[in-house]
Amino acid sequence: MRRIGVLTSGGDAPGMNAAIRAVVRKSIYHGLEPVGIRRGFTGLIAKEMVPMGLGSVADIIHRGGTILRTARCPEFMTLEGLKKAVNNLQEAKIEDLIVLGGDGSFHGALKLANEGIRVIGVPASIDNDIPCTDYSIGFDTAVNTVLDAINKIRDTATSHERVFIIEVMGRRSGHIALEAGLAAGAESILIPEVPYDLEDIVTKLCRGQARGKLHSILVVAEGAVNALELGDRIQETSQMDTRVTILGHIQRGGSPTAVDRIRASQLAAYAVDLLRQGESHKMVGIQAGKIQSWDMAYVFTQKKRPDKKMMELANILAI
Repeated sequence: MRRIGVLTSGGDAPGMNAAIRAVVRKSIYHGLEPVGIRRGFTGLIAKEMVPMGLGSVADIIHRGGTILRTARCPEFMTLEGLKKAVNNLQEAKIEDLIVLGGDGSFHGALKLANEGIRVIGVPASIDNDIPCTDYSIGFDTAVNTVLDAINKIRDTATSHERVFIIEVMGRRSGHIALEAGLAAGAESILIPEVPYDLEDIVTKLCRGQARGKLHSILVVAEGAVNALELGDRIQETSQMDTRVTILGHIQRGGSPTAVDRIRASQLAAYAVDLLRQGESHKMVGIQAGKIQSWDMAYVFTQKKRPDKKMMELANILAI
């Protein structure tokens, strides 16, 4: 029976379990034998492989994280580590592999594809920074987690008449900050892709205070500025009581939203179909609501940037 492997790599993202479930059940439906590879490329080198059946993915669609677990693996990026991984796949008679992860995971996936393993990548990253696709698994849940936190922080910010700076994840990407900030009605949104003006930020805060506003919320992407330093500068410049909250890894956890569960299921099932058709070196994704695929090599030549019109709208609505 033709065997198909699946692994999760890099940072975990809500919806990964829904994708694993879809890979396993779609494979079995078409007469394929799914094999789970634990701990990403680390587990691939260590031969941590387990056959998966219908029952192994029961009751996981609503769970955050990944039942296969994940790890970063510097050894895999060496020639020796790559050869071990390829040999282990060949020994296990796994010719097809689905990799769930982000940019770093896909670079590893492409290395395997170039060694003769048929590989399809499924974008899973809360940062939503993967080019060519409008959406990556976990992003919607992360945005809603941030929004829920902001809603709670706003209550105490109002009670104490404070400015709150909320730092969110995203590495060098501002997608979480932009969408959560717009949804929360933040006064200012700072992202790595757009330079910020401290004077403009303080002017907005003072304008709000003058019209009787009891609190202000600023959302900052972690790669844009040091939130603690920004808080000190704002308090010194505006004389407003300012606090900083760094949300951290809470953004990675939690039960995935309906959007993440549905899209993860669709993307993973499409990845299985591509492998059944003999495709490889591809990443699946969604553009303009349509599920499609792109060559991984092409994806690496592209760069994804936040929507300028969304940033403009956020600024307009924050007057």
